[in-house]
Amino acid sequence: MAIAKAERLMNLALCLLGTRRPLSKRELRESVEAYLEAGSDDSFNRMFERDKDDLRELGLVIETVESLDGETGYLARRDSNRLPPITLDAEEAAALGLAAKVWQQARLAGAASGALQKLRAAGLPEDVDPYEAHGALEPRIPVHEAAFEPLMLACRDRRPVVFDYRKANAAHPESRHVEPWALECWRGHWYLAGFDRDRGAERVFRLSRITGKVRSRGARFTAPVPDVVTVRETVAGWAGETADRSALIRLRTGAGYPLRAKATGVRELGDGWDELEIPYGHGLDAWLVEFGPDVVVLEPAELRADVVDRLRAVAKG
Repeated sequence: MAIAKAERLMNLALCLLGTRRPLSKRELRESVEAYLEAGSDDSFNRMFERDKDDLRELGLVIETVESLDGETGYLARRDSNRLPPITLDAEEAAALGLAAKVWQQARLAGAASGALQKLRAAGLPEDVDPYEAHGALEPRIPVHEAAFEPLMLACRDRRPVVFDYRKANAAHPESRHVEPWALECWRGHWYLAGFDRDRGAERVFRLSRITGKVRSRGARFTAPVPDVVTVRETVAGWAGETADRSALIRLRTGAGYPLRAKATGVRELGDGWDELEIPYGHGLDAWLVEFGPDVVVLEPAELRADVVDRLRAVAKG
């Protein structure tokens, strides 16, 4: 079965590359022997559409042309499908192999492996092994959120999306209409940057707070996509990384190691508690809530009030 499909794809590619004018479905069906064996027009149409998508996935540029009489034709121009020689030295090949290995835990593993195979076919040196280990440490980017793949595809295809999002201080999720720009991993968490249509401004969303399915919308983007999307800088600002003030908290001994790593001062209080001075910026209250009963805010008063409000909202559920 696999051999028959490979032969069918090869014959279709040769037909599309060998023609000087667009060929209709009827002409392609008559030219490819496997299509003549299709039992019905519907069966042929399904087979042809799958084959066309497979060839495009393999990198063949197939043009769709509509004639004056309204009939649709297909061809693959040779100049559009001719690649310049690709030369990679050992360091460049190692970098590509490292990038591919990073995605082995995600569903992009197959795509990364396929990309390397295409590069090898296009001229990657045979004596270079992209998967060769180059150190004792092996990088991984875990992707556990179901929203990652549909959002990645939406970013690539420039398609607006709709999803339910639960903010840190909200008891229930709410629907968000977003034009996705970029995905980025920061400190172990994945974030989406995009244009929030409901709020009319740029927003950053943490993927672990997206609930339910991500639904695509066929409409086009309404806001321009910036040349540089500063996901990390935006998240750092909201997380208090750009703080210019300090907060004083009590932290249970043996807990809250991320807070201890950020502390500018630590003092043991005894009875199982420490006192920490940490940078205070926008979004710190949402972060402190995640540590639950292990954290008590001492000052400033407005930060303490914000944390109490968030905890009450969570308790009301």
